[in-house]
Amino acid sequence: MNPWADPATPTEPGLPYAGPPATVPPPPVPAYGVDPYAPSPQPYGPPTYGGYPPPYGYPPPYGYPGPWVPGPPPGPRRPGQVIGSAVLAFVQAALVLLASLYVWFAVSLIGVAAGQVPTSDRSDTAQALAAEGNVLAVVGLVSAVLLVVSGVAGLTRRSTTAWWLLVAGHAAQVLLAGYWWIRLYTVLGDIPGTLPEGAFASYALIFAVAPLVGLGLVLLHPGRGWFDGTPRS
Repeated sequence: MNPWADPATPTEPGLPYAGPPATVPPPPVPAYGVDPYAPSPQPYGPPTYGGYPPPYGYPPPYGYPGPWVPGPPPGPRRPGQVIGSAVLAFVQAALVLLASLYVWFAVSLIGVAAGQVPTSDRSDTAQALAAEGNVLAVVGLVSAVLLVVSGVAGLTRRSTTAWWLLVAGHAAQVLLAGYWWIRLYTVLGDIPGTLPEGAFASYALIFAVAPLVGLGLVLLHPGRGWFDGTPRS
C-alpha cells in the first residue's frame, strides 16, 4: 500500500502552504477614446516641441537651422537727403511737363491769331512771342527728361555721374524759373490792362522752390558724401 495514500501516515516536515504565487495586477481599462499603447507623458524636464527632444524645433529640413550663421553685413544705407532730392526731381518733372504743354498750347493760339491779322508791329511781336514760347516748351520737355534721368540715377547709382546729373537737373530748373520771371515781368509790363507784372511774374518763382531744395540736399553733407564715397558719421 502506498504510504502517500494513507492520511494517517506522517509526512516530511516543511513550511506551511503560503497560497498561490503573487501575480502582477492587470492594467486598468483605459477610458473611451484613449489609446492604450500611447507613450506616457514626460513627467520631468523641459517640454518638447514638435514631438522631438531638445534642442527644440523640427529636424532639418524643417525649422530654423542651427547653430546660427550670421548673414552678410548690410551695406550702407542711402541717406534721406539723396532720396528727397530724387523725389523732388520727379515732382518737378511732372510740373514742368504740364507747364510746357500749357505753354505750347497757348503760344499756338497766339500764333494762329497773329497770322489772321494784317501785318503790323503787334502781329510781328505776337509771332515772335509764339516762336519763343515754342522754343521754351521744347526746352521744358528736355529739362523734364533730364530730371527723370537724374532722379533714377540718384536712387540706383552711387557715383559722381549720378551726383552731377542731380545737380544739373535742379540747377537747370532754377535758371529756367529765373528766365520765366524776367520774361513775364518785361512782357506783361508792355501790355496795358493786365495784372501788375511783379505780382504775376512772381508765380514763376514757385517753380524754383523744389529745385532749390533738391539742389541744397545734394550739395551739402551727407547728400554729397554719399556720391563721393565718404562714410557717414
